[in-house]
Amino acid sequence: MPHNPARIGPYLCGVGQPLLWIAGPCVLEDFGSALHIAEELKRIASALGVQLVFKASFDKANRTSVNSFRGPGLTAGLQILADIRDKTGLPITTDIHESSQAAPAGEVVDVLQIPAFLARQTDLLVAAAQTGKPVHVKKGQFMAPNDMRHVITKLGEGGCEDILLCERGTFFGYGRLVSDMRSIPQMQALGCPVVFDATHSVQEPGGLGDKTGGNRAMVEPLARAAMALGADGLFTETHPEPDKSPSDGPNMIPLGEIEAVMRRLLKIRTAALG
Repeated sequence: MPHNPARIGPYLCGVGQPLLWIAGPCVLEDFGSALHIAEELKRIASALGVQLVFKASFDKANRTSVNSFRGPGLTAGLQILADIRDKTGLPITTDIHESSQAAPAGEVVDVLQIPAFLARQTDLLVAAAQTGKPVHVKKGQFMAPNDMRHVITKLGEGGCEDILLCERGTFFGYGRLVSDMRSIPQMQALGCPVVFDATHSVQEPGGLGDKTGGNRAMVEPLARAAMALGADGLFTETHPEPDKSPSDGPNMIPLGEIEAVMRRLLKIRTAALG
């Protein structure tokens, strides 16, 4: 059976616990920029009393165009993440796309993330579970909340009991996502803490022709709904200048605005949970 609360690095996430905040840039660009974002997020989390996990991808393997920037790759990217963890003391997460990436990533990060498009990939889930690290699985845009019970079973077969499930939107025709907030309590009923991915939920896949579009103005309204429903965690991507980010810029919250956003969201969650 999965643990609830789940042990995520130095934190507990789930029933009766403070909010787990997973935040960072979409993709690693270089050590200096990633460290700047991590240090600012750490300052904010400390001020707000939030449990922060720093997130960044070493490789964006599911980009719209073959010419899109993907990141520094496995070896260089994991080194950057390891250095950020050493410098800041923050727990770290990153996403993996292939079973062979699980073991090396598991040596560096505190939580392994499975992208939504890969939530049904049995070998990938089992490889992630076998690292002994907690696993955060984003519900596929094509999956019903109850389908995630199979994800839990697969991870359990690999020995993982610290599991986070994530809502990040459902396909609504072509190039559009919609968030069905019923999925938060429905997935919580499966026995795992649930994270709401506020920034990917506003994506418009392929919306800009050769890259993904989005509407960052809708990030906070959706996150407010998730906080009111008692989501256990919140996932947000951020960047000092989102419109200059090489990946998912239209969906990201500007780094200079994210503290005010989080203050408002925490008030709602506190009121909702009493």
